[in-house]
Amino acid sequence: MREISLHVLDLAQNSIAANATEIFILLEEDLATNCLRLMVRDNGHGMTKEQCRKALDPFYTTRTARKVGLGLALLQAAAERAAGQVRICSELGKGTTVFADFMYDHIDRAPIGDMAATLVSIITLNEQCHITYRHRRDQREFTVSSRELKQELAGMPLNHPQVVAWLGRYMRELEKTLEV
Repeated sequence: MREISLHVLDLAQNSIAANATEIFILLEEDLATNCLRLMVRDNGHGMTKEQCRKALDPFYTTRTARKVGLGLALLQAAAERAAGQVRICSELGKGTTVFADFMYDHIDRAPIGDMAATLVSIITLNEQCHITYRHRRDQREFTVSSRELKQELAGMPLNHPQVVAWLGRYMRELEKTLEV
């Protein structure tokens, strides 16, 4: 995966496959410490300590449809290329949190990518799951919550074409608030 946004999509898909009803995604650009941090936390079925240890192995997966699970291994490789690391914390029956750190200005750090489109996809294609996304760059930040969006839309489905288009524009405007 060539962009951080694609790793976010993969992690969200993992959370949904684990029957999560809540997913919290944090992307933090800390220029003062030269660090890009990604955290994805869910309330899915969680993993045992043994599963956490194996989760970064590309030849380990709990899926029955295929024999490899490349997503976390690719995230780990991307973080390590940029002098970072990946950590997984999980508790069976309570959920999983994945942390990935990258040296922000490392020449090999993957670009963030199109987070707006990624988040629109995650939110609009998974209405059964409450998604919260927070993006922080130094002292500026914004948060988008699918629960709050649903309340504001008063019954209009998040996957309605007009809502999808509006949400894409809205996300891009929020991203602009992070710029210097």
